[in-house]
Amino acid sequence: HPAILKRLKRASGHLETVMTMMVAQRECIDVVQQLQAVERAIKAAKETLIHDHIEHCLVHAVRAERVNSQADLAEFKNITKYL
Repeated sequence: HPAILKRLKRASGHLETVMTMMVAQRECIDVVQQLQAVERAIKAAKETLIHDHIEHCLVHAVRAERVNSQADLAEFKNITKYL
């Protein structure tokens, strides 16, 4: 999942910046803006992973006609609760 790793590395960079800013006692608004960037990057990584799972695992199972409808529906419900 190179796209997901890229997003997580971006989040890690933003988080490092936040910690540096806190040590330097930067203005709260500046720190909060960086924290917002961390949140967005992690959220985007999570959503990308979930959408990838749905696309490649669940859709593939349906197309391959190896669907256990109750189990697949439960898996779909379980993963989408994190969106």
